[in-house]
Amino acid sequence: MKSFFEGIQWLFEQILFALHDVLRAEELDNWWIANVISWGFVVICSYYTWYWIKQLKLHKDNDDEYQDTTAHSFLK
Repeated sequence: MKSFFEGIQWLFEQILFALHDVLRAEELDNWWIANVISWGFVVICSYYTWYWIKQLKLHKDNDDEYQDTTAHSFLK
């Protein structure tokens, strides 16, 4: 059973986290390259936040929203 868990450890350390090791080593030389994945996530999240707000505005302008102030019928 010990070799099974050591195999899982090897898989994660040597293969799945290899890119993270490269980026960690690169941080000492160039901060911008080391954080390229973080910047990518910032760009992606910013785009989808803009898209979501644009869709909310479209629905509001078309009066497509159904807003009921009560969550359940027994609250009326």
